[in-house]
Amino acid sequence: MTAHPLAGKAAPVHSLTDIQALLEAYYSKAPEADNPAHRVSFGTSGHRGNSLNASFTETHVLAVTQAVCDWRSKEGINGPLFMGMDTHALSAPAHRSAVEVLAANAMETRVHRDDLVTPTPVISFSILEFNAANPSSPADGIVITPSHNPPEDGGFKYNPPHGGPAETRITAWIEDRANALIKNKLADVRRIPYERALRSGYIKSVDYVTPYLKALPQVVDMRGIADSGLNLCADSLGGSAGPFWTAMAEMYKLRLSAVNTQPDPRFSFMTLDKDGKIRMDCSSPWAMAGLLARKDEFDLCFGNDPDADRHGIVTAQGLMNPNHYLAVCVDYLFRFRPGWSLEAGIGKTVVTSAMLDRIADGLQRKIYETPVGFKWFVAPLLRSVCAFGGEESAGASFLRFQGQAWSTDKDGILLNLLAAEITARTGKNPAELYAELTGRYGASYYERQDAPADSSQKKRLSGLSASDIAASSLAGDAISNILTRAPGNNEPIGGLKVSTKNGWFAARPSGTEDVYKIYAESFVSEEHLRLIQEEARKLTDECFAGV
Repeated sequence: MTAHPLAGKAAPVHSLTDIQALLEAYYSKAPEADNPAHRVSFGTSGHRGNSLNASFTETHVLAVTQAVCDWRSKEGINGPLFMGMDTHALSAPAHRSAVEVLAANAMETRVHRDDLVTPTPVISFSILEFNAANPSSPADGIVITPSHNPPEDGGFKYNPPHGGPAETRITAWIEDRANALIKNKLADVRRIPYERALRSGYIKSVDYVTPYLKALPQVVDMRGIADSGLNLCADSLGGSAGPFWTAMAEMYKLRLSAVNTQPDPRFSFMTLDKDGKIRMDCSSPWAMAGLLARKDEFDLCFGNDPDADRHGIVTAQGLMNPNHYLAVCVDYLFRFRPGWSLEAGIGKTVVTSAMLDRIADGLQRKIYETPVGFKWFVAPLLRSVCAFGGEESAGASFLRFQGQAWSTDKDGILLNLLAAEITARTGKNPAELYAELTGRYGASYYERQDAPADSSQKKRLSGLSASDIAASSLAGDAISNILTRAPGNNEPIGGLKVSTKNGWFAARPSGTEDVYKIYAESFVSEEHLRLIQEEARKLTDECFAGV
């Protein structure tokens, strides 16, 4: 896709979201129960939408929260529910609506004191901490966030007692229950007024900041970072990580400047993303143009999206490709974490760079390859099957020094701190270390593209088998493997992956748009990558013949 003419530039005032209209629509608009675009639909990270088109309204939040309460009751989840939210404009009213339902259902709910925002990984961390100490009364959590998506969006995520993103069997049940409640005009939704909810005794204000920050030395070398004197910059992009970076700098005496810490529901300080939209994507050079302009002022910079589950690493060389940074993390961690089990492997998705496979071979570690979605790393992290799990979309987490799980959701704060630890210990920034890895394992040329596909074609792509691919070669190399299930857990990948000794491609349907996604990588050249992409489109289109 060609970049928008204003990509990387300040957003024009006329393009900013009308927050008042957004909030009014949240309360005034109601979804049509039989309209597919209005239904509750849990993707890889919960239900998302916006109030202006009636896809994320108070009705949705009331129904989904009641569905979560019903799920908890059905499953006997009797511990507290940890709830957080980010800084999107719809997050605070949605948080308020959820509180009204949770209190009416007599659910003990722990919210950040003074209605402060809370990152997704902090909720995951809090769930795991509580459940380790109270195994007979498991806790779970809710995060009100649409992640890095535009200012007009809202989102609702549920994390069960394992602390990570809910698996499909749970989200499908919650989704079906919520849509049934909406169809019945919320007749079975229990709700009390907000002020009464706060007085009910079920809503507990807690400090989410201090426990998380105090535990950081269990997973990152905070003393080493402080002693190094590195001049650091943390850009929270107006999101929930802001208060954590500010408090962390003071607690650990870090030489750290925290920028864009003040919430702005319009996110008017952002530069436009590649498509000309405001999107708080810390892995996008267009969205991170503001921080990139300041990179020479610091030894290392990093950013987070609004719910802080993603990381963006900025060095003197620029913004790192997430795949490149994951490779550096893996190579570093498995050499500098002697407390980890020698049997613990490396978790990656089927569309993450094969550089991780090459590094794993060099480290003599196993690769645990999964479908797309961080939920697939939850059990492996909890059981120490994987010591690290990472996605190409700039999300990862890893174990504490002694091998226990830190978070089972993506933790962008953690991955940014690891970049500082790596730089402090090695004397080289992650981009410099990645350059060394390419000298050892070969240079990677990686790109994702989108191609048009209608609903029937996307359905066909999701149901392919290896026998549907007649080709024996790809871009001049013999095909060595065709996957429709992930090797790590034998789960369907929702598409296919074709590999050779020098490259691979994967094709997956989009869950929200009439396109399919082509991920491709070459270890030969940019020209070889283009050839893989061209043949990938041909092979995939052949599978659509007759559909």
